[in-house]
Amino acid sequence: MIKYLGSKRTLVPVLGAIAQTSQAKTALDLFTGTTRVAQEYKKQGLEVTAVDIASYSKVLAQTYIETDARDIDIAELEKIKQYLMSLPGHAGYFTKAFCEDSHFFQPKNGMRIDSMRNAIEEEFSEHPFYPVLLTTLMLAADRVDSTTGVQMAYLKQWAARAHNDIELRIPELLPGKGHARLGDATELAKELGRFDLAYLDPPYNQHRYYTNYHIWETLVRWDAPEYYGKACKRIDARDDVTKSSFNSKRAMPETFRETIENVDAEIMVISYNNESWVSADDIKEWLKQMGYGRVAVFDYDFKRYVGAQIGIFNFSGERVGDISHTRNVEHVIIAGPEEKISRIESELVA
Repeated sequence: MIKYLGSKRTLVPVLGAIAQTSQAKTALDLFTGTTRVAQEYKKQGLEVTAVDIASYSKVLAQTYIETDARDIDIAELEKIKQYLMSLPGHAGYFTKAFCEDSHFFQPKNGMRIDSMRNAIEEEFSEHPFYPVLLTTLMLAADRVDSTTGVQMAYLKQWAARAHNDIELRIPELLPGKGHARLGDATELAKELGRFDLAYLDPPYNQHRYYTNYHIWETLVRWDAPEYYGKACKRIDARDDVTKSSFNSKRAMPETFRETIENVDAEIMVISYNNESWVSADDIKEWLKQMGYGRVAVFDYDFKRYVGAQIGIFNFSGERVGDISHTRNVEHVIIAGPEEKISRIESELVA
């Protein structure tokens, strides 16, 4: 999977155990991001609906959640992959923006990304493999970037991986049924229907995924937007329409509560950390008020993302901030019928 702020890689075993113990058949991942949790649910045989507002997240969900591996001709997919890999590189928008005007990628890789992405758009945009090909290219680019994991800035000195030649690898596709939806979680939650289990992992603070991963947004949309600043961020990142109330300290609590209310699920699972603008106690109280029979909270201690561990630097490579802390606490809040939540609690404690 791509490097991602807020990735739930370390929590996946816990979230998987919750789903398995609950005996759920359908699941909603409302802020799916890289689809890591949605994939775990699909592996367990659940019919999963993955939702996100980011275009690149929808492509990942189309690949890992909506695509049924049993319907894919791997030999044909491999043939297309080899064709894309054979294309000579040429300098286009991606090379100029992210290799020349900024230094996220080596030009040799930027030119190949330009060539392969153009071919995907021109020759395969109507092909059922289209999202899988986009995901394959995104993952390949992620393996040769020069960042700490977010795209607000690039490293002063090239990361060792950035010198490698880009290589396409077919992602591991999963058998089973699923759905990918693009849109605002608060609004979509009203129309998605009933689920056995819903998982919510909304943004925690002022950090915007739209700017943190603007390169993936541009790579997927392939719309050659104007850009600004050292990081060559999309110009529309300045527009209000790309800003979320989840990133506003004033608006976020009410938006989050409203979103929870809009979800129709027997069991609600929420992960949230201690750096957020809402406490675990607040969420627990909301769920009780919404009529969930039993609410349980589990805490897990983890390292913070790598950028927080190495400190804050300006574009000249000078440290401009101190490291306040290197670990945080992730709260996993579970709510639902008394009997099922008690059984889940017993499983997690064992």
